[in-house]
Amino acid sequence: MVTMSTVGYGDVSCQTVLGKMFLILFILVGLALFASSIPEIIDLIGTRSKYGGCYKNERGRRHIVVCGHITYESVSHFLKDFLHEDREDVDVEVVFLHRAEPDLEFEGLLKRQHTRVKYFQGSLMNAMDLERAKVHEADACLVLANKYCPDPDAEDAANIMRVISIKNYSDDIRVIIQLMQYHNKAYLLNIPSWDWKQGDDVICLAELKLGFIAQSCLAPGFSTMMANLFAMRSFKTSPDMAAWQNDYLQGTGCEMYTETLSPTFTGMTFSQASELCFVKLKLLLLAIEVKPEDGGDPKISINPRRSKLPTNTVGFFIAQSAEEVKRAWFYCKACHEDVKDENLIKKCKCKHLANKTGATPATPFSAALSKPLLNIKNSVMAKEENGSKPVMNGRLVPIGPNGLVDETYGGYHISYEVKKLMPTNKPADQQKNGKMEVGIADDQAKDFDFAKTEMKYDSTGMFHWTPARSIEDCILDRNQAAMTVLNGHVVVCLFADPDSPLIGLRNLVMPLRASNFHYHELKHVVIVGAVDYLRREWKTLQNLPKISVLNGSPLSRADLRAVNVNLCDMCVILSAKVPSNDDPTLADKEAILASLNIKAMTFGDIITNIESMGDSKDALNNMGDTTVKRPGPIYGTNVPMITELVNDSNVQFLDQDDDDDPDTELYLTQPFACGTAFAVSVLDSLMSTTYFNQNALTLIRSLITGGATPELEIILAEGAGLRGGYSTPDTLSHRDRCRVGQISLSDGPLATFGEGRKYQDLFVASLRNYGMLCIGLYRLRDAALTTVDATSKRYVITNPPFDFGLLPTDQVYVLLPFERKQSRFSFSETEV
Repeated sequence: MVTMSTVGYGDVSCQTVLGKMFLILFILVGLALFASSIPEIIDLIGTRSKYGGCYKNERGRRHIVVCGHITYESVSHFLKDFLHEDREDVDVEVVFLHRAEPDLEFEGLLKRQHTRVKYFQGSLMNAMDLERAKVHEADACLVLANKYCPDPDAEDAANIMRVISIKNYSDDIRVIIQLMQYHNKAYLLNIPSWDWKQGDDVICLAELKLGFIAQSCLAPGFSTMMANLFAMRSFKTSPDMAAWQNDYLQGTGCEMYTETLSPTFTGMTFSQASELCFVKLKLLLLAIEVKPEDGGDPKISINPRRSKLPTNTVGFFIAQSAEEVKRAWFYCKACHEDVKDENLIKKCKCKHLANKTGATPATPFSAALSKPLLNIKNSVMAKEENGSKPVMNGRLVPIGPNGLVDETYGGYHISYEVKKLMPTNKPADQQKNGKMEVGIADDQAKDFDFAKTEMKYDSTGMFHWTPARSIEDCILDRNQAAMTVLNGHVVVCLFADPDSPLIGLRNLVMPLRASNFHYHELKHVVIVGAVDYLRREWKTLQNLPKISVLNGSPLSRADLRAVNVNLCDMCVILSAKVPSNDDPTLADKEAILASLNIKAMTFGDIITNIESMGDSKDALNNMGDTTVKRPGPIYGTNVPMITELVNDSNVQFLDQDDDDDPDTELYLTQPFACGTAFAVSVLDSLMSTTYFNQNALTLIRSLITGGATPELEIILAEGAGLRGGYSTPDTLSHRDRCRVGQISLSDGPLATFGEGRKYQDLFVASLRNYGMLCIGLYRLRDAALTTVDATSKRYVITNPPFDFGLLPTDQVYVLLPFERKQSRFSFSETEV
């Protein structure tokens, strides 16, 4: 302004009085106008977001972009697991991209982690914001879901749109997404660049949550064990704590790791290798990566018993730290066979390992660092490296003598609709003259009649199947339920309004209908709840056998008595109701009331009359397992129960006799340690686990879902439910997989191990004699009690130490091999 008025320069100046007066007036007015604009200028400068810059990777580190539901709670839980010290030096920077600015509490978290965390304000739907976050250079993009949203389908739709935007911007970026509902997984398959073989993966909270609960119906407390295994936790025992708490905490420190087995293990069976790892190396070998002979993608095989281990087999271990697991690679029979202290098993100086196979340890992002479940190749579907051989659903399609795809089965031409239900190939050694050899289940080939052949399994051979039934045929009223003798069944107490969001009950029932159970071993499922809601769920349940519905209330004691809740193997309490925004802590009010209601009930011993009820034979055969007739508990506190909670803090209300602080983390509370409570929040750590190993979910799903495969998900994506399939040698072979079980030490041949023996003795005997892999204990909280009926409170001990003392009242978590004989699990006594 001074320059414009030329004041102070002298070379050009006003000469007249009028000019000088004008200049004075001009300066005064200009200063006034400038002063009035100062607040606006300050406001413009102040409104420029400090989170509006661009990401600059100055140190050359990898980075991931995290988006979706970004709040202080979700981010703090994510970072606690992702940056856990047990992951060693994770040289990955975390970049958060979200529309809103962080609040003060969130800002404090970002400042504390400023060296490893960056935050940018922006939208994933905007390509400019994706450019600012350098999404195209990111190692992966993680999309978090709001687990407490009022409309799960809308939340999933929003997150799927985010994935579409990310893939549209950079089609080769790896995306890991959380989804609330199982049926929404199908929409991800419609994204052209979505490719799970490149690391894209979806964590379906409903599928995994109900899968965990389903496994707890088979082995109470197993959900707690698995949740602790894939979460990174450090334990600190204390002499001031109760003995049971120290035992439990020691187990929470265990995680899953991967490592390449040393050449010493080459040629061993899995059972031999697992025994050597446990006895000598103090490691629990859970599964191995099996590479098919045809060169296809490797698959994870859990407790494959007699499988021989080839060179450089990758093993899945349960251990306390990554350092421990390195023993599996360092172990050398020539150098370490006489070593008694497992901590002394280090890399030996001899060249035994290198000379034997020429092998070297895995790359830093797989087994060499032994980080939990790091970067193992994807499995399940076949590679495209089969040359010109046609591949369908991961199997080679048989070729006839004329070079065309063979469309016959046992010499019979198959219609298109039937072919969809049939396996797409047979192994090459079972093909004769270009035709498919007919198996033993095909009525000996020549009089094979599709119309008369009964379908017992779904088209993948992984689950039991039955023709669709109307829900009306499965509804029981209170009197019908009371007249039906129910025993050893599963009671599902479901709270739902007619318009509540679907929770996907199929994910709860399907693991209980896995084909590695014989039909008579299937536990009958009785759902107590509103039929109006169940009608909407029924389309996904109509092809699963042994399901009944009682149209009633889980809070009604008359309804609970009618379904013999005291004789059930597990009572599951679920809620499909939408949490209220007014007070989120009341989201679990129905579930807590139902739990306390059952615990307050008393029962008479009604099972003694079963033997005399000759007319009930058919009902017994239809409704459940008749081989175990046991008296039920007299008090409701002893009814086996698992309650799903929305809000973690509400766990304090489930057990009135515990002294848990309201601020105690869920995994440290008594109900969770005992396996009687489960919350979806424990699945948060799966995002980190999946990032560090794109195959992590394959292992977890194998244990949890009972055998869900990508092929099955494609079938379910059609929306028509499970399809029946004919029993062929190929589909029947899918039954030969292990399952979770729980064996008591109170009776049977294993009872001798409960009399002061050590856990190592039990582990070795179970593996050698029965092919069972022991993975943990379920122990009475009060160890002084000698009778199992005295209390139902047990706690989970994951992978106990080898010298851990056993008690007669202990129950053992085992991975049971499939038995082809249709009989209940039996033992034959042998000495160790």
